[in-house]
Amino acid sequence: MTTNTIKDTGRDRVFTILNYVMLSFLLLIFVYPLIYIVSSSFSSTDAVLAGEVWLWPVDFSLEGYKAVFKYKQIWTGYGNSLFYMVVGTSINVTLTILAAYPLSRKEFYGRNFFMFLFLFTMLFSGGLIPNYLLVKELGMLDTRWAMMIPNAMSVFNVIITRTYFKMTIPDELVEAAKIDGCSDFRFLRSVVVPLSGPIIAVMSLFYAVGHWNAFFNALIYLRDPDLFPLQLILNNILVQNEIDPEVFIDIEKQASMSGLRELLKYSLIVVASLPVLVIYPFVQKHFVKGVMIGSVKE
Repeated sequence: MTTNTIKDTGRDRVFTILNYVMLSFLLLIFVYPLIYIVSSSFSSTDAVLAGEVWLWPVDFSLEGYKAVFKYKQIWTGYGNSLFYMVVGTSINVTLTILAAYPLSRKEFYGRNFFMFLFLFTMLFSGGLIPNYLLVKELGMLDTRWAMMIPNAMSVFNVIITRTYFKMTIPDELVEAAKIDGCSDFRFLRSVVVPLSGPIIAVMSLFYAVGHWNAFFNALIYLRDPDLFPLQLILNNILVQNEIDPEVFIDIEKQASMSGLRELLKYSLIVVASLPVLVIYPFVQKHFVKGVMIGSVKE
């Protein structure tokens, strides 16, 4: 049996080689900072301050992680961020599906008008001060709801989900369900949601990462340190260098406060990135489909 294959020309091979070289170079640029941060977090304070860390850990040490585990405010922020991410993502995905499904059905009267209202909010916004006053009047200042309700739904994600429903759920399936006496909510719960696993996974990751990295809303709306998410605590440590002196009581003999603070920064970055790194592999297979859906908007 013979197979016919198209041979690459000399220009095609040169183009392929250049692509591999360029992509390898970009990969090195993007990956090296991550390797450096991880290696620095496992190195000694003296090695980090002296700039001896380049690729691998120098004088392997866990002092940075020990300091992280002893810093109670970090664990409080970790718990708050997990709460905002889980509860907030559940609210986001629920509202997105409830908004996207009706807009995807042709029989929904006035869907173009409602779609215009959604799109209008993407182009025009009241600004920071009106948003702050609205949150204040709703009584959500310095509450957990301030981190989840103001951004409870993304119009861009609604558009992507709406397009997915239009491309995946055929009209014949809806008609067959109605003939069997299925209500709209029953059809949404029993048919649409089970068939929409890929888009739900992609939307969940988008929303979850957004909640995990939420910083600005916490800075504006929260004053109680017990409600601060991890990112706001990281800002206080990494940018403003605000660290509780009690962290250094037990390990003061092994490193100076300034050296440990520098080491603590790298350890905090690694610890704060773990949840996203753990979640991403489980939804990576859905990304290509999600991106292709997002490229076509009806």
